[in-house]
Amino acid sequence: MITATELSGLLERRDVKVLDASWYLPTEDRCPLQEFAECRIPESRFFDIDRIADPSHSCPHMLPSARQFAEHVEALGVGSEDLVVLYDRKGLFSAPRAWWMFRVFGHDQVRILVGGFNAWRLAGLPTESGEVSVGEAGSRFRCDYQPQWVADKQRVQAGMGATGLLTLDARSPARFAGEEPEPRPGVRPGHIPGSRNLHYAQVVADGGQGLKSEAELKRLFADVGIDQVDTVITTCGSGISACILALALHEIGRSPISVYDGSWAEWGADLSCQVEKG
Repeated sequence: MITATELSGLLERRDVKVLDASWYLPTEDRCPLQEFAECRIPESRFFDIDRIADPSHSCPHMLPSARQFAEHVEALGVGSEDLVVLYDRKGLFSAPRAWWMFRVFGHDQVRILVGGFNAWRLAGLPTESGEVSVGEAGSRFRCDYQPQWVADKQRVQAGMGATGLLTLDARSPARFAGEEPEPRPGVRPGHIPGSRNLHYAQVVADGGQGLKSEAELKRLFADVGIDQVDTVITTCGSGISACILALALHEIGRSPISVYDGSWAEWGADLSCQVEKG
């Protein structure tokens, strides 16, 4: 994590690249790209989670191939030697997804702005608007795929009931229990059998001002049984908020954490996958 004040002192460096990774649920009726054009951190670029994805997959914003990821981030002016700083407009919501993607492809020099864009504005720091210039020409990004950060459906299925493995669901308790319908059509309510629930909002500080303290995080994760397992897989609705749990676990020393990329959008739509309620 990095504070707004710390970031403001780095903006003149050519090897620091700032990316707006804002993303919203379809039901929120907000356009992150439009908001980015209207007001943003100077010299930042827009990291489009829905576009930097596998276009051939039926599920939303699935991980792209290494080649596709490299092409996208190079177009944003990001190279392998750069420090990447990510932010979003909810404080801490979708930026962890972009953080996780960079970690999947072997880029460790990546930070998240504490408090997001709101913290930047509250600090009275400068902003810009209008058209964005193209990324710096000649940027080269080398991917080094790290499979330990990723879980697919087959791995989750194989881990059901396995000793020493916990699947942790970041959705709301009502969605986890199957008490309210899923926001995506054709997706059944409920959860992966044997998984446990920790709503992502529980690990986020009030107002989206970063994560809660290390002591609070350790207590929250201990309450769902993290200390009794060796392996954790996080999941959610479509692979966004699962990355918040992965980030929180990383911050308390449990890293890398595998994120189930397809999450409930994939599992709940696949009639061959078992579903549990309650």
